[in-house]
Amino acid sequence: MDANIWSNELIELFIVVGNKRANSFWAGNLQLNEELHMDDPVDKRITFVIQKYKEGRFRKTCFLFNTKEELNKALCAAVVKPDVLETMTLLFSGADVMCATGDPVYSTPYLLAKKAGQRLQMEFLYHNKFSDFPKYYNTHSECVSSPDSSESSFLCEFLYKVSFNASKPFTEKKLKEECDRRWCTLESGFLSYYENDKATTPNGMIDIGDIICLVIHKADNFLSTGAIFTFEIYLLSERVFLFGAETAHSQRKWARAIAKRFVPLVAECLLDRDYDVIGQLYYKDCHNLDHWRKGWFAIEKSSLHFHLELENTQEGSVHLRRLQELTVSSVIQNGEKIDVLLLVEKGRTLYIHGHTKLDFTVWHTAIEKAAGTDGNALQDQQLSKNDVPIIVNSCIAFVTQYGLGSKHIYLKSGNPAQVKELLESFQKDARSVKLRAGTKQLEDVTDVLKCFLSRIDDALLTKELYPFWISALDTQDERERVRKYTAFIQTLPPVNRATLAALIEHLYRVQKCSEINHMDPHNLAKMFSSCLFQTKGQTSEEVNVIEDLIINYVQLFDVNEDQVKQMETENSFITTWKDTQVSQAGDLLIEVYVERKEPDCSIRIRVSPVTEAEELTNYLLGIKNIIPNKDDMWTTFEVIENGELERPLHYTENVLEQVLHWSSLPDPGNAYLVLKRFLAADAVKLYNERNTQGSVKAGYLKYKEEPSKLLSGNKFQERYFVLREENLLLYKDMKSSKPEKVLPLKSLKLYLGTYMDIDFICFFSRDCSFLMRQKYRNHSDIRPPAGKARKQSITKNPKVGGLPLIPIQHEKNNLKERSLEPWQQVFSVAYSSAPDVPD
Repeated sequence: MDANIWSNELIELFIVVGNKRANSFWAGNLQLNEELHMDDPVDKRITFVIQKYKEGRFRKTCFLFNTKEELNKALCAAVVKPDVLETMTLLFSGADVMCATGDPVYSTPYLLAKKAGQRLQMEFLYHNKFSDFPKYYNTHSECVSSPDSSESSFLCEFLYKVSFNASKPFTEKKLKEECDRRWCTLESGFLSYYENDKATTPNGMIDIGDIICLVIHKADNFLSTGAIFTFEIYLLSERVFLFGAETAHSQRKWARAIAKRFVPLVAECLLDRDYDVIGQLYYKDCHNLDHWRKGWFAIEKSSLHFHLELENTQEGSVHLRRLQELTVSSVIQNGEKIDVLLLVEKGRTLYIHGHTKLDFTVWHTAIEKAAGTDGNALQDQQLSKNDVPIIVNSCIAFVTQYGLGSKHIYLKSGNPAQVKELLESFQKDARSVKLRAGTKQLEDVTDVLKCFLSRIDDALLTKELYPFWISALDTQDERERVRKYTAFIQTLPPVNRATLAALIEHLYRVQKCSEINHMDPHNLAKMFSSCLFQTKGQTSEEVNVIEDLIINYVQLFDVNEDQVKQMETENSFITTWKDTQVSQAGDLLIEVYVERKEPDCSIRIRVSPVTEAEELTNYLLGIKNIIPNKDDMWTTFEVIENGELERPLHYTENVLEQVLHWSSLPDPGNAYLVLKRFLAADAVKLYNERNTQGSVKAGYLKYKEEPSKLLSGNKFQERYFVLREENLLLYKDMKSSKPEKVLPLKSLKLYLGTYMDIDFICFFSRDCSFLMRQKYRNHSDIRPPAGKARKQSITKNPKVGGLPLIPIQHEKNNLKERSLEPWQQVFSVAYSSAPDVPD
């Protein structure tokens, strides 16, 4: 301590207050078992002093004041009196030493004491002008801060430390070789680490304000000293610090104290969570897709909690195991490529990215882990939006699509090796498993479903309720028995209840086709009773219970008449489709989405080499029981370029031929078909009727060629176009006399659609729709003729085609022979004054 501070007034202050009087405040709440003893070790004495004076853990509670304003008012009254202990009590209970007094001249407590001639009060206030103690006063008759509940304002302890750059990631070997034991302190917004507890100069300091992410790990048994409990600190400068404590309590204490200092008060609700990762990210959601904003996020078990900027103070959350989509994509922002994580949950879509590549990787890894399967409990599986495990939904959907008409479905056994492999894939990441006909056998999928239900930690119907299910059979009246079953179902955990509803609906659907598949309710019950109850073998009572559930599905789950009719309609379409198409050579199995690209909106169907777009559209409308309004036009759209380009298929267009062209795309997996309303059909038809064929069109258009040959980069640029004598001429500008390129229209296959990432849209613009007229030159009608009978069957000639169609790769020589192969060189033309187009 600096000897120069010992003035006569300060010495007098110590004498007047005295140790006994001071302890009446500082140790006012000290319990007998917390007292310090003469033979206590040095580290315990240091801890006690910190707790007593730094943290104020044992201070006398000040119950007389409910607000800080009342404390400040009492302080102003106390400083003009000689009792310094009263001033000390108020100041260290949360009063502001620099509070406003209301006097324009004597505006601080110090000046009031000076005015009153209170030398000792002045001395005390002078030495404590920078003191900042937590509030310790009564609010709503309860103490806001207590020795047990308040977070420590000062920490010091030996911790293990490793630091590294983003270019040299953390490894177990690095921890063993470079982990040092350092004396660490947390004070005044800085985490400092010293060579030992005697050192006065720190080896380094971390500004808490620079932290963007904090990760808390479980026990890591790396060091010879035993397990250490680690946490990682990520800085905006891409520096990473790993600290390890010798106990889990110490680890959590440090992590919480650090988080409290870099997470703002508006997001303090996150601090109450038992988080593993907490920090700041950039985000945007469906409310504002134009601008990235900052938000605070925390991962707790399988939930992502967040507080978003510029929104209300309520905390939001995403249940990560219920995500319908979890994907990473790259975007260009300010000329720099960044990774963006897309999270889609029922009712919410969220895009997030980090400050740096390193912290994004940390969040991405943590979110993927939290969104994955964690154990064998039903609620710990990856779930659909209806709280049904994805593995159950996927197996049910596959069997419904391809097994309703299969004889003795669920009786046949699959290949044990294939079943084991598929089950492990689901358990690793159910969201990424796609069941495709041709790659997965029906019997393997049915066995996976039964194996999964047999191996979950508790039976789907729960072992606790087993005697109740069985005893219900003693009730002879069927209505009363169903009422009991309903009561049992309501007592099941939510995930069990949702899963049981989905499974029994599926079995009800299967038995509805028993004339084809020979699986009546009794046969199905025999197959599922042992796995639903998780008993060895099966008893007649268990079988009877499951049979009851299947037969009475409509009553048990309150299914309305329209839903039953819809199910019967779907069954009819599916079984009829199987009967007419399953043996047809040359068919292709494709996936089509209805209205939007979401997992629950997809239908997998077989398409023959002669299927036209109208037939496909009619079939999909039928299977989804969609009855278009009189003025509505529904059609099948082709979507490519990651969803950025789309066009409606002409009703006479061959679907299979178009799908096969996708193999020449840079990324064929991004192309898909979607059935939806064609909102601008009438506008297109009207334009085609008004325009003649021989006119000349000219004007400036936005243009892009892929791969770019004439233009730099890969962006739309303005060029002057002229359509003359069935040629499309491209000029640099209106003054140019020689075109840069001449494109014969007969050699082109035009792609008519929308480009979503630009402000101007090409599809229906007045000055580029002439290109569309060229497409429909010989059949300008975009709707089927009014008197033409709608096609209901997709099958024209079951004998057409004899070669396998998957996969097909175009030969490079064939591409060269064609002047402009579709998709090899896509010309996207946009006009800045285009009218609205359908979503």
